[in-house]
Amino acid sequence: MSSTGLWSVDYEIYGDVQGVFFRKYTEDQAKRVSAVGWVKNAPHGTVIGQVQGSKSIVEIMKNWLQNVGSPMSRIDKAVFSNEHEIQALEYTSFKTKY
Repeated sequence: MSSTGLWSVDYEIYGDVQGVFFRKYTEDQAKRVSAVGWVKNAPHGTVIGQVQGSKSIVEIMKNWLQNVGSPMSRIDKAVFSNEHEIQALEYTSFKTKY
């Protein structure tokens, strides 16, 4: 089977990212670029999640998560891990987990 060109990456965003609509804006941005996955507040004050899509969609989301965020957020650091090619998308949409 040939390469699908689909990618997955986990992320953790540090800074002032809880209570500033970061998850809502992340979900809106993901839907705008047709990414799938999830976003969630972590107990220690960061935002975590996973993004899947084509390599270009994943790169757009990584850039957005690292440099844009929500209007009231302050992003100090974005950590991306477990980035790898996948055979098929594991999600059908992008959702906020609670």
